[in-house]
Amino acid sequence: MAPPLITVVLPAYDEQGQLKECLDSLLGQSFREFEIIVVQTPSPHCPEERLLEAYELRDARVRVLRLDAEPGIGRARMAGAAHARGQYLLFLDADHLLPADAFEAMDARLAETGEVDLLLFGHNREYRDKVWPGNAAEMLAAAGPGVFTAAEHPEVFGAPPLVWDRLIRTGTAPAFPDGFYEEVPAVHRSLMAAARIAVLDRECVTIRRRHTLHPAGSEGASHFDLFDRYEGTFEQLDAQPADAVPVTSELRAHLFTRMVRHYLFVFDLPGCLSRAERPQFFQRAAEHYKRFLPAGYRRPEGREGIKFSLLASNSYATFEVAKFSRLAGVRR
Repeated sequence: MAPPLITVVLPAYDEQGQLKECLDSLLGQSFREFEIIVVQTPSPHCPEERLLEAYELRDARVRVLRLDAEPGIGRARMAGAAHARGQYLLFLDADHLLPADAFEAMDARLAETGEVDLLLFGHNREYRDKVWPGNAAEMLAAAGPGVFTAAEHPEVFGAPPLVWDRLIRTGTAPAFPDGFYEEVPAVHRSLMAAARIAVLDRECVTIRRRHTLHPAGSEGASHFDLFDRYEGTFEQLDAQPADAVPVTSELRAHLFTRMVRHYLFVFDLPGCLSRAERPQFFQRAAEHYKRFLPAGYRRPEGREGIKFSLLASNSYATFEVAKFSRLAGVRR
């Protein structure tokens, strides 16, 4: 029997009771050559065993990987990927939905491009009964129909580092670290390593948010983990071998902009940082701004550029008083 095209790796963290709807959207796909590995852990946020057993009995494409320990979402993803039989990996979470023709569209695009290391596609966000487009739509449209590398389209480093808006060729998925924001280095490393990247210019995943949630991390995880994630990416850029994909100044500029936007997003998002943590987080972000600032970098225009400027000068008090994060609207 030929292997399935796609293996969906789905950690069963289900704080909002959305896993059933996610599984139903997957099993309702018009394209059927896929499998689902649901990774269950002893976490209290995982659903009851009987729910997962019901899906195993209902459809042979659903397999449940039961872990004895609580490893955090990064290691849960890696455990699921280690059991994959598909040609490509799709890492999803319980709050994701897919339109019924999403896998069919991915299959059709891969028929056009041949085997790739990454297939990038769009997403949207549903919140309070409204649907908002993802922030990568412009980049996806501009990439065109060809196959490329990150050096040829460095703007891919400017997109939010989300692991669930791409297919990753099985065997090439990088490790996920412990802690929060574990997908950031995985996304960046896969982009750097990919010799063939293609784009499917349509929205294939909807992420649902009922209230502010944060990724499930291992014990001791902190939102300050985000600084280690970007620091590791820039260090890897500096360590790229001579025969690897060239690291251009344009690529660094896109990554730097994404880093700063990500820091400001977390700084602004309610529930992420306590009042006591905010000055320290801002200072760490300002230090990274100075440390990783590319030569000749041009800040964004408008209010966002003012926020970048205040961070560059480590002007925490001015930033807080001005409340620019509310006025400008935060980009993720």
